Amino acid sequence: MTTTIKVKFRPSTVDGRPGSIVYQVTHCRVVRQITTEYKIYPNEWSEKHSVIALMPSSVMRSKTIQLINLKLHRDLERLSKVISYFENRQEEYSSDEIVGEYRRVTKENSLFHYMESVILRLLKFNHTGTTNNYRAALGSFRRFNNGEDVMLETINHVLIEDYQSYLKKQGLALNSISFYMRILRAVYNCAVEENIIKDRKPFRNVFTGMEKTVKRAISISDVKHIKNLELSSWSNLEFARDIFLFLFYCRGMSFIDAAFLKKTDIQNGVLSYRRHKTGQLLHIKVINQISELIDRYSDKESPYLLPIITDSGRDKRTQYESALRRINNALKAIARMVKLQIPLTTYVSRHAWATIAKNKNISINVISDALGHDSISTTQIYLASIDASVIDNANELIISGL
Repeated sequence: MTTTIKVKFRPSTVDGRPGSIVYQVTHCRVVRQITTEYKIYPNEWSEKHSVIALMPSSVMRSKTIQLINLKLHRDLERLSKVISYFENRQEEYSSDEIVGEYRRVTKENSLFHYMESVILRLLKFNHTGTTNNYRAALGSFRRFNNGEDVMLETINHVLIEDYQSYLKKQGLALNSISFYMRILRAVYNCAVEENIIKDRKPFRNVFTGMEKTVKRAISISDVKHIKNLELSSWSNLEFARDIFLFLFYCRGMSFIDAAFLKKTDIQNGVLSYRRHKTGQLLHIKVINQISELIDRYSDKESPYLLPIITDSGRDKRTQYESALRRINNALKAIARMVKLQIPLTTYVSRHAWATIAKNKNISINVISDALGHDSISTTQIYLASIDASVIDNANELIISGL
């Protein structure tokens, strides 16, 4: 039985207000309607030909009508594909099934819905930090587009360039703009890989690189100065300083990895842990400097190595984030005490370790392995895995200079 699709215009019940475009699906004489979000005025509709008539006098309205026409054309293509899908099955189907499948496909192929599904997958694998980044990017694009979702297949270079202009007007730095663009591009590429859409290269004219920023590394003499500060009168500053040193001693360990370390992670003088960011397993020799800090702060009643996750009844992620804020605030105070020219944060320890290692002519391959990098966007591609003892020797060589 032939299925027909007709485009109709439903006028508003209020004079002077735009009406709605409606798709009328008829199968086996059963008619069902799909009301679209597209709004036009009566004089913009040709009843005779059942099409939108391009009559607006204003340039802005004309562009809106052209965009609606484009979306309408793609909707009808999608509806035709849904009908072909049912016909190819050679089974009986209803107009209700056509409408239901069209709505399902339309929803799944929208940017907001697809991006939410990517975020759910990230949550499933406990990539909490990345999840927060994706949510931030989605929220930013929602604000740019006034909360209106877009179909993945309609994303083109014009839309993405407009989004970049919006971000610039918001006063964002180039690296912040690149942050959002790279996330959107990653989501778009996922949809391409899943054959949901064809790649239209929408990000080809926007900035997705990294602008050179103020250096975040400090010298070995700066680290030594921080280490030798007398902070016994300020317990919060002393704790922040010692956590900074712990991260440095542990080859620039990320704070989130340190926060979740457990006592059972140390076996036979070796601290083993998986990076939260990549899942890579790393092994660190527990040298004297590391052991002294663990002994100073370890709580006998806690399974954790450091007193960062301290309340079993509270959300662990919340405790980690609160501790990170407190420690970074204290480190900024320490930076002022030692007259550093850059803001001091836990992340600086990572940059410092890598920079000092490089200055000591330690192989870039060893540094890459030591930091647990597994992406060419983070470090150079390294040739092979480095023996753990070589990395530990590099660590001891760096720390011996303190």
